[in-house]
Amino acid sequence: MKTARVDWRYRLTILSRTLAAALGGYALTAAFAGALSLALAQAMPRVDAVLTATMLAWLVYAAAVAWVFYARTSWGAWLGLLAPAALMGAMAMAPRWLGAAA
Repeated sequence: MKTARVDWRYRLTILSRTLAAALGGYALTAAFAGALSLALAQAMPRVDAVLTATMLAWLVYAAAVAWVFYARTSWGAWLGLLAPAALMGAMAMAPRWLGAAA
């Protein structure tokens, strides 16, 4: 019986996707929580806004991990996480950049 050899490129792809799920997913989740908590703070008390955004961020993290392994390529997985993370991070930082933050 022949044993299947796993190519090093396959292992590197799995490592890249795992790192994308952990690091890119965290970046996306943190940016999402920050942007959503600032948006919700306009309509509800700040504590409630932060707690709501944090709880919803867990769903975003689960979706990010699923996305990483659903994506066609590793590059697509990274881009699919980091592009929205950068956009939401910019949205979260916009009040500070514009001098509107307290």
